[in-house]
Amino acid sequence: MKIIGITGSLASGKTTASKILSFGKGPLFSADKYVKKLYKQNDFKKKIYKKFNLKKKSNVKKDLKKKILSNHSNLKKLEKIIHPLVRLEMKKFIKKNENEKFVFLEIPLLIESKLSKNFDVIIFIKSNKNVRLGRFIQKGGSAKLFDVLDSQQLSDQKKSKFCHHIILNEKNKKFLKKKLLYIFKQYE
Repeated sequence: MKIIGITGSLASGKTTASKILSFGKGPLFSADKYVKKLYKQNDFKKKIYKKFNLKKKSNVKKDLKKKILSNHSNLKKLEKIIHPLVRLEMKKFIKKNENEKFVFLEIPLLIESKLSKNFDVIIFIKSNKNVRLGRFIQKGGSAKLFDVLDSQQLSDQKKSKFCHHIILNEKNKKFLKKKLLYIFKQYE
């Protein structure tokens, strides 16, 4: 089994790249998708309410964004709760799919979380900051939140050192797909 990691900075196109790359080739784990599931679980929400002193029945995500914007250290507190849960789920996913030829994991903070050693191949999806900011705002985010989240990530230059392949994603899906499939042929 080859474990392929897809990573990149905020709003670089990781999800699109992951879907293209894994389609028909193997199962895909998305850390972001798993985190969305966490926010629907009562036990998780209780932890968040308690840790961040939020009112029960509040809009957890909205209130957390406010907390993070008012004090950036709250992002690290949140990551300390979320990251171990994501890692555990990642391990379960790999174990469950151990008989597959390829498994794909889309992990936004793969390098920052020091997970490189767990992957046979790491593909870094890269886009310039203005393109990423535009995508983030288009999805309903704010420039202020983008700046806070983006500042917590390693620079593209530092992340690139840990990756086997770097794909610049600033054009269209067709171009992205062509680049991804070209890279993947090396491993088939």
